[in-house]
Amino acid sequence: MQYVDVASRLLLLTVFALALGSKISSRGAWSEFVASTRAMAVVADAKVPVAAAATAVAEAGVIALAVLPFRWAGSAAFVLAAGLLGCLTVAVTMVVRRGAAVPCRCFGASQTPLGVEHVVRNVILVVTALLGLAGSLVDGSFDPGFSVVAGVFGAALGLLMARWDDLVSLVRTS
Repeated sequence: MQYVDVASRLLLLTVFALALGSKISSRGAWSEFVASTRAMAVVADAKVPVAAAATAVAEAGVIALAVLPFRWAGSAAFVLAAGLLGCLTVAVTMVVRRGAAVPCRCFGASQTPLGVEHVVRNVILVVTALLGLAGSLVDGSFDPGFSVVAGVFGAALGLLMARWDDLVSLVRTS
């Protein structure tokens, strides 16, 4: 189970680092993220800047905890990630159910409207966080070589999750 912890940690670390980086890379990127948060219309308009900032702070928290080499930090990262992703999943589901064409700004300047595929991606990430949490709570032997393989696998999956929109569009056009 410890390898599930390592793979899940690096998957979530990759996803949240790419997501946060895309939001704070420039003033324009931040403004677009805040605008898309406002367009989602899931929080009161006056609270949108706070919700956007809280999202970024939570993403940074997951990243900071995930890089620490302590089991408790990994467990905390998984709990924070599952909580944030759960909230985001509910918000995206609300937007999709309303049929609103709000662009997904999770990983930068995408024009792809939020859809069922975003809900699916978030559910997969919630499950990943929960599996990682379970793995972080189990004592087990540690093989550094296999941990590296698990970590590379997790990071590669994280990159794929960040490009989810592109993967879904490839499958749809086939």
